[in-house]
Amino acid sequence: MIIEGSTAMVVGGGGGFGGATARRLAKAGAKIAILDLDEEKGAASAAEIGDGAIFVKTDVTDEDSIANAIAHAQELGPLRIAVVAHGGGGGDGRVVHRDGRPHSFEAFRRVIDVFLNATFNVTRLAAAAIAETEPLDGGERGVIINTASIAAFDGSVGQAAYAAAKAGIVGMTLPAARDLGPLGIRVMTIAPGVFLTGAYGKVSPEDLQAQWGPSVPFPSRMGDPDEYALLAQQICENPYLNGEVVRLDGGLRFTKRGT
Repeated sequence: MIIEGSTAMVVGGGGGFGGATARRLAKAGAKIAILDLDEEKGAASAAEIGDGAIFVKTDVTDEDSIANAIAHAQELGPLRIAVVAHGGGGGDGRVVHRDGRPHSFEAFRRVIDVFLNATFNVTRLAAAAIAETEPLDGGERGVIINTASIAAFDGSVGQAAYAAAKAGIVGMTLPAARDLGPLGIRVMTIAPGVFLTGAYGKVSPEDLQAQWGPSVPFPSRMGDPDEYALLAQQICENPYLNGEVVRLDGGLRFTKRGT
């Protein structure tokens, strides 16, 4: 698919994966709609890109908020790319804590809502909007790229909620691709390993590299968000990539405790 002249909406465009993807797609010639709940980061990401980029404050758990953001994205031009790469926390730890307290059910539901339910909501609404565009050569109208995690396959201690949400995203990839194939819309999922993003809070990059780098077979370091963005661009450009989940992890497999 030709990126130049298309519009891409990037959910979580103020964060690590989303920001890097927005910048890379903009350099490839796309108009960019940054969707994020964080006004400061979202607006900064759009400002960094400059002309052809807008920021729309968006709550991924609210249907009307997502629909409004998509409408703004369509004003930029034909919507053909949707990348879902927002964050949101990982739950309440172990199913039963060391003190005997069970995992919060509300926290579990919140993680499912923020990651899985929101991803499906964006997918269905973005797909309906992309379906309105004219098909390109070969019949393609666009592509949706969702974000899972390698925790979907080998979640560690304390990741039950997060792993369940990300496994749901993995599980819906192929049926969504089959559903949307007749409309000329592809669906792909990226499952990242350990990347240097804001998900780790205030821990320094040096400390993070020391903790995670040795556990990655090669290259023995954490991933750079631009490597996620590069894969997202390659997915956009390769029309035969569809209905698949791509692990992007340097060969890392989580053990019981992650490292």
